[in-house]
Amino acid sequence: MKDKNRAVFLDRDGTIIKGVPYLSDLNQIELRPNSVEGIIRFKEKGYIVVIATNQSGVARGYFDEQTVVEINNELKKMLNAKGAAIDAIYYCPHMPEDKLKEGEQPCSCRKPKPQMLLDAANKFNIDLKRSIMVGDTPGDILAGKNAGCKTVLIEISKDYYDYKRDPESMHPDYVVKDLLDVAGLLD
Repeated sequence: MKDKNRAVFLDRDGTIIKGVPYLSDLNQIELRPNSVEGIIRFKEKGYIVVIATNQSGVARGYFDEQTVVEINNELKKMLNAKGAAIDAIYYCPHMPEDKLKEGEQPCSCRKPKPQMLLDAANKFNIDLKRSIMVGDTPGDILAGKNAGCKTVLIEISKDYYDYKRDPESMHPDYVVKDLLDVAGLLD
């Protein structure tokens, strides 16, 4: 039996690219410092690289799923052009549970639920215990914990949503400034 793969699961907005609330324009995509270098190192160390991103702007009516796909494809193209390969992108287009209207059912994929990570683990034969989830929000950290991964919080200087990013309350395994720092944590 083939050994299972290791993966780095990455949030998109605020982790790989600068956080823009409800990003819906290709011109708004701006890579965060050291994102490319970090992803290149992940691949050099033999990790599968998967983006797992919540995109509730779809459920809120700010943009459609085709816009999410176009932005994800453009990001993948930008990264590939710099030698930073992404193996897969998963996204959740649903509304957060605390914003559901009466009678609406929550989805099974929105972080902090681990479904996107579990789906990737199934597809790519990933050992979640040997993998890591990297993000900038409590939902990212909890999704990683809920999937059984190590977790890394990316510290950002300015909140672009109303998240409280207190590492003490989120209990990530590590807190770093960018993806290159994450690469330094991996063996």
